Amino acid sequence: MRYLYYPGCSLKCTGRSYEESLLPVFDELKIDYVELNDWNCCGATAYMAVDEAKAFAIASRNLALAEEQFKNEKEINIIAPCSACYMVLLKTKNYLDSNKFELAKIKAALRESGLNYEGKVRIRHPLDVLVNDLGVKEIAKAVKYPLKGIKVASYYGCQTVRPISTFDDARDPHTMDDLVKAIGAEPVDWPLKTRCCGASLTGIVEKVGLPLSYVILNEAAKRRADVVATSCPLCQFNLECYQTNINTKYQSDLRIGVVYFSQLMGLALGISPKKLGMDRLFIKPEIVYKAVKGGETVYV
Repeated sequence: MRYLYYPGCSLKCTGRSYEESLLPVFDELKIDYVELNDWNCCGATAYMAVDEAKAFAIASRNLALAEEQFKNEKEINIIAPCSACYMVLLKTKNYLDSNKFELAKIKAALRESGLNYEGKVRIRHPLDVLVNDLGVKEIAKAVKYPLKGIKVASYYGCQTVRPISTFDDARDPHTMDDLVKAIGAEPVDWPLKTRCCGASLTGIVEKVGLPLSYVILNEAAKRRADVVATSCPLCQFNLECYQTNINTKYQSDLRIGVVYFSQLMGLALGISPKKLGMDRLFIKPEIVYKAVKGGETVYV
């Protein structure tokens, strides 16, 4: 099966290391993908609060582009790694599928730019594709350096499985934990897998956002996690980059690596940390590097 890869804005800028790690993992596992031609911003979550109809139209253009690019394929699957992109594209598809009047208006708008939308696209998350299409057994076979002894707090954030859950449990998701096990690490049992990190509030209303990030990091530390793994660029940024502010506010000494799940997978598959974008991390997960190659430290 071939997939269309929709990077979205984050994976081309602030979340660049997510793309840098995910695509080499796809290549190593022989997942066939091509980037969506001429894709545009999904609108993130802010657009829908300004003008919902226009927001759906902007997002639906990507769905129409996918149908055009893969018009000769049996299936049209878009992989959207960013949690916000995934949620917005999935929400858009569900909205159009259930609102014939709005669908007619958006199809008319798309025709103005020479596009059409027939509802054939399926929105997929990388966790879904890796676990349910490829399978954890195949991934485990490809592991060269199991991350033995590493305790991972899998953090899904508040958008990957909510408000729409298509491939995992909305209350207690497990797909990232399944991948953690497949690469030889140990998933931490903890209750904050889907707790909000503060999202954009962490940067604009710190007194609201910072406590939310603190609770997550503190709980991960209490559960003796060596690293927090996530699939959301904003979650990764908030949980890693605000640790100094958090420690100052709460007189804590939290210092825990926050990485993309794809970076951990890449290390286990034998891909170099630099190629996985791990040189961009502010907090280097040294304990993870030491687990690779039987205790030999791996430098970025």
